[in-house]
This record gives sequence, C-alpha cells and structure tokens, in this order.
Amino acid sequence: MKKKMDKIVQFIREILKKQKFANVVIGASGGIDSTCALYLLAKAMPKEHIFVVHLPYAHSEFAIIKEILAALGISSKNLMQISIKPIVDGVIHTRSDLMSRSDLDKVRLGNVMARVRMMVLYDLAKKLNAIVCGTENKSEYYLGYFTRFGDAASDFEPIAHLYKTQVYQLAKYLGVPKEFIDKTPTAGLWPGQTDEGEFGFTYKEADAVLQLYFDKKLNLAEIKKRGFKNAEKIIARVLKNEYKHQTPYLIKEK
Repeated sequence: MKKKMDKIVQFIREILKKQKFANVVIGASGGIDSTCALYLLAKAMPKEHIFVVHLPYAHSEFAIIKEILAALGISSKNLMQISIKPIVDGVIHTRSDLMSRSDLDKVRLGNVMARVRMMVLYDLAKKLNAIVCGTENKSEYYLGYFTRFGDAASDFEPIAHLYKTQVYQLAKYLGVPKEFIDKTPTAGLWPGQTDEGEFGFTYKEADAVLQLYFDKKLNLAEIKKRGFKNAEKIIARVLKNEYKHQTPYLIKEK
C-alpha cells in the first residue's frame, strides 16, 4: 500500500506541475472513494490549495465531511456546500416523466444529478483557476457504473487504476476512519439506493471476477468453474456497458 500511495502522490504532483495549476477542486460525498482521494491530495499538495465541494440533492453528509477536513488539517474556508436541488428540480419540471417511479426513470434522474454536480464543479474550477480531481475506481469503470459527462468527467483520476477492494485497503493504510470504510457504498441518488443493491452482487465478488477476466484473461466458462455464482451477471454488465468507454464515436481519417 505504501508503494501505491507514493505512486499516486507523485502522479498528482506531476499533473499539477505539467498542467501548471496550483489549485484542485474535488467533489466530496462522504463515501470511501472521494474520502480516499481527499486523503491522497492532502499528502500530495499544500492543503490551502485543496477546495472541497459537497453537492447534496436531499440527504447531506456535510457534518461528516467537515470532520474529515478537520482531521486532515484543511481549513473549513476551503469547504463549500452547494445544494443541487434547485437546478435538478428545474430540469424535472421540464421533463415531467422523470417524476415516474420506474427504475429507468430513477436512473435518468440520477444521471441528471451527476451531470449537474460536474457542471458546478467545473464552474468552480474556472472561478478558482483549478483542475477537477475525479474519484472513479477501476471496478466502477469496468462495470459501467458511472454517468458519461457526469461523475466520469474530470481532469485527473488518482484512484481509477484501483479496484474497489483495493481502495478500501489503501484507505485503511492512509488512516481513513473505520466508520467510512464500513459505510455501505451508495451514489446517494435516491432513498435506500446502494451500489450493490443495484448490481445484485458485491464488490468483493465483482473484483475477483473482473481481475480474472481482465487481468488474467480467463473466459467466462473458466471463471464459472472457480465457483463464482454471479460471474455471468458481472460479465454481462461489463459487456452491456462497454460502449461507454468508446464514446464519442469519431470518423478517423488516414
């Protein structure tokens, strides 16, 4: 974990130097990914140049995020809470079908929230002459568990090469409080929403299957022989969302 931490810290410093930026904006949800990324930023750069933004729709984790910043020695002056509810509700009022209770429309509404959040982050980055730190992990990437041009939009990604289970390991090494490590992963898109509830399988099982499929190059049949009951569901989700990694499609002239 020390090698992983050192590599990420060096990566952050190189990005800031190469792109000639001193300030970083990061959206903090109170979840493990953004918390881990925030801990890494605090090790890589002067803390007065880290600007943390909490962007709740309904439920707020602002008090928890304030505790994180206090533990890291980041001034509360560098923390902002901006409700995205007025903006999202404005979109809802122009799209009345988003008020439906169907699962499809819940996902659509979640996409609106993710894109509004990134719009606010980039506006603040422009104001503060900063670049945006993303918080995506490798599991989310392969599973397609992200909104294009929403939470997947960023200027650099410090933990995108780590599977979710590795993020937990790194967070533990960095000293992230146990209460964050033990929290149920959720995008906070609607009441009771959880990542694993949407998947129908756990990150622990997904990561094991994803590593065999992508890193070890085993096929689905070989993975199923190893006893992973949800292997087919996991790989099916990967293949269904593979298009997200290819967009936008372009004409490439020779």
